[in-house]
Amino acid sequence: TFNPAFLQKESSESSNRRQQASALLAGLAKKFNNPRLATLAYQVQLDAFTRVKKAIDDMISQLLTEKGDEVKHKDFCTDEFNTNQLQTEKKEREQLDL
Repeated sequence: TFNPAFLQKESSESSNRRQQASALLAGLAKKFNNPRLATLAYQVQLDAFTRVKKAIDDMISQLLTEKGDEVKHKDFCTDEFNTNQLQTEKKEREQLDL
């Protein structure tokens, strides 16, 4: 069974560890006046968002692909409908001529 409380616990523990690591790196960067450590601390803090952004970008690209496929399918159906309608009208005219 699905237990959302368990999932949330893992997420918050990871978030806490990430914040602790970021705070430690930021403190060391300030202590040693090292801009590279400050940048690393910032990147550690934002790393969780990188995965979310990638997942969102993947979803958007998948939706755009589906949209393109649906447009192609709709165009195909419209063309086939028009062709069928023309053939039907042509056959009806031939039938009336007989």
